[in-house]
Amino acid sequence: MIIDDIGLWCQIDYTDAAGRPALFLDRDGVIVADTHYLGRAEDMRLLEGAGAAIARCNALRIPVVVVTNQSGIARGYFDWDGFRAVQEALSNALLAVGAHIDAVFACAYHADGSQHLRIAGHPWRKPNPGMILTAGNRMNIELSRSWIIGDRMHDMAAGMAAGLAGGTLLMPANHEIGEVPALANDHFVVETAPSLAHAVAALIEIGRLVR
Repeated sequence: MIIDDIGLWCQIDYTDAAGRPALFLDRDGVIVADTHYLGRAEDMRLLEGAGAAIARCNALRIPVVVVTNQSGIARGYFDWDGFRAVQEALSNALLAVGAHIDAVFACAYHADGSQHLRIAGHPWRKPNPGMILTAGNRMNIELSRSWIIGDRMHDMAAGMAAGLAGGTLLMPANHEIGEVPALANDHFVVETAPSLAHAVAALIEIGRLVR
């Protein structure tokens, strides 16, 4: 585990993707239930089908990388110890179903943060692509064929800015559905799905992420 500075988290367990594409995942609302600032292990709940979906990617040797904004730390709702506890609970829950995450990147910086964490538009904070670009560089990921799955348009925007092939927006809020066509272009595909399990199944079925 490496914490690059006071507001960034970088944990890489799978160090070399050997030039393969990866699957980037937001965490809250995609892998685990979004409790609005999840900072306690006892509140962590793995979403139905998420573990099995990640296990399918593991079996196909598709690196799974979490990229998550964590402004709750900047706002003082919890700290990195709370984040670590949630991650350990998540890792244990995934292990129980034969799954694992290969790397985790998190950004705590926010414009409404306190003291040193009060930074607006930090390069790592989505919709900026910093977490994805850093993962690509440190893990030797082929970003141009990689994909992101998230539940907010800023996840898609980060993927597009990082040069990914596309992204899947989960259960988009009504006000965000209309933004999907505007974001998609010839270089970045945007799809929708009701859950991580459905999104991964569709990606595997059409052969994305696998040579």
